[in-house]
Amino acid sequence: MLDTKKKNISYQPAGQFEETRFEKVHNVIFESSNEASIQVAEEIADLIREKKSKGQTCVLGLATGSSPIRVYEELVRMHKEEGLSFTNVTTFNLDEYLPMDKENRQSYFHFMHEHLFNHVDILPENVHIPDGKVSAESVKEYCLAYEKKIKDAGGIDFQLLGIGRTGHIGFNEPGSHYNSGTRVITLDHITRVDAGPTFLGIDNVPRKAITMGIATVRSARRIILLAWGQNKAEVIKKTIEGEISSEVPATYLQEHDNCTFVLDEAAGSELTRNKTPWLVDESLDWTESLTAKAVVWLCRQTDKSILRLTDKDYNDNGMSGLLAQEDSYDLNIRMFNRLQHTITGWPGGKPNADDTKRPERAEPAKKRVIIFSPHPDDDVISMGGTFDRLVQQDHEVHVAYQTSGNIAVSDKDALRYAEIAKTIAPSKKAQSVIDAIKAKKESSIDPLEVRKLKGYIRRGESYGATRYLKLDDSNVHFLDLPFYETGTIKKKNLSEEDIQIMMEIIAKVKPHQIYAAGDLADPHGTHKVCLDAVLEAVKRLKEEPFMKDCWLWLYRGAWHEWDVDQIEMAVPMSPDQVLRKRNAIFCHQSQKDGVMFQGNDSREFWMRAEERNKETAQWYNKLGLADYAAMEAFVRYHF
Repeated sequence: MLDTKKKNISYQPAGQFEETRFEKVHNVIFESSNEASIQVAEEIADLIREKKSKGQTCVLGLATGSSPIRVYEELVRMHKEEGLSFTNVTTFNLDEYLPMDKENRQSYFHFMHEHLFNHVDILPENVHIPDGKVSAESVKEYCLAYEKKIKDAGGIDFQLLGIGRTGHIGFNEPGSHYNSGTRVITLDHITRVDAGPTFLGIDNVPRKAITMGIATVRSARRIILLAWGQNKAEVIKKTIEGEISSEVPATYLQEHDNCTFVLDEAAGSELTRNKTPWLVDESLDWTESLTAKAVVWLCRQTDKSILRLTDKDYNDNGMSGLLAQEDSYDLNIRMFNRLQHTITGWPGGKPNADDTKRPERAEPAKKRVIIFSPHPDDDVISMGGTFDRLVQQDHEVHVAYQTSGNIAVSDKDALRYAEIAKTIAPSKKAQSVIDAIKAKKESSIDPLEVRKLKGYIRRGESYGATRYLKLDDSNVHFLDLPFYETGTIKKKNLSEEDIQIMMEIIAKVKPHQIYAAGDLADPHGTHKVCLDAVLEAVKRLKEEPFMKDCWLWLYRGAWHEWDVDQIEMAVPMSPDQVLRKRNAIFCHQSQKDGVMFQGNDSREFWMRAEERNKETAQWYNKLGLADYAAMEAFVRYHF
């Protein structure tokens, strides 16, 4: 079982949900997905060893997708370093696309062998993955045979699951029946949209799949469902706190007596005990951050500004304990001032001003600034207005693009640029790039020369944006961190080389301010790795004299915005600045009119960023503060 004793939070045993009136599934929330994955891998390893000691086969039901990758990595490590053997293990995978060749890089057959089976001593005959090439005439018989194999193996001892935005487990989409078995299913449009980036476009995503059924999954003796990241928070709340419904198939797990949802903090953030803990426990420790969160929430519930909240508002919404500590009149004024003091038109600090109630220091008046951008457009998408303001206010601004962003350039755009290059300067090299693009097969990796061209396209667009904002080319840095340069969606782990590159640019600039992406909801995790690179570099350098006067600000915006109560610096934008930011984003032409990595938001990046900036400003206004066209928000990271 999961070792919950390592945590400060008290949990009920697996199979029982938390002692709140909201939750219906046992769940454990970890600080990080890495920590959680290691514990899940330990539970699997313990089960394998226990079964082996009894001379029994351990039957595992396995999942694909990004969620279980770290679990599989830890199991491989245990096999190589601790002698964990898989010779007594039989596996059954949940699903496979239909049609799908085993050799296709997008197949779950390829995924499982790449991440687990090729690296452990499992017997090939003990591996069962649905066949994506089974004919339409024989697929029904094939599915019945798959069910029989599971039963003949003695049933599944441990089932590992992920969850999709539709609430699907396996490929059991909304509408799936409680008693469904292994079958062919038509994929929900949202599921295909989410898979689109991996297939380099939704048109390449198969429309059907073979999946174990709900009843097949529920027959497992132990179930663990993994969910990481903010983009899973909403469906996790529906699954754990909602009613059982075929519209959210994962809710069927509420009736399983040995099921645990393993979450990171972001995935569990919408659960009532985390989002609004005062509705669960009236004896809370009312910290300053929790108080701010509660007051902002209360304003939304009552549709009132902060200064109009009354004792009754607090008492009627589970906050009587807060009123016992402070009069509502004083509390309202204090929270209003707290929020007001986050607003500044001087993100680099206002020279010769009293900065005691400002988010940034007045001195030094002219600061050295590094804006770290995970992809070559995140700088202008997420903080283009602030970027513009820092340059206008004469700070020494540097932009460091952490990755090349080459895989986000379509073959169509690359071919267009290659043909232009050949027209301007005919050469064998230009023709070879054109030939390589035209000869590329579906889902194959770009040759090196094509990846370079796509990287140059992103560089040229970046220069277009930075020049528009009047930043000198010498202050634009392309780091091309090695972890990213695989030519595929799957990236390498962060390496020492990556960290050293980050440290070098920081040591070279000696910044007073660092801006980095804290938006961790991107579909393929590049932002998270890039933030880890920043934090590790800062950690190693923090004893350097120049770091004593360096502040780190985190921005969001491409997928998710900071909640108002979290914001520590809000930079207002005029209508003209909103347009300047939009124009800077438009410089990234390869990312317009068909975003390859859009996540769960079908709008273009400039549209979603603009709406989020406007929404932030609107919320400040609704809470009783000034009315601005838009605002960019930041949270300070203390190291």
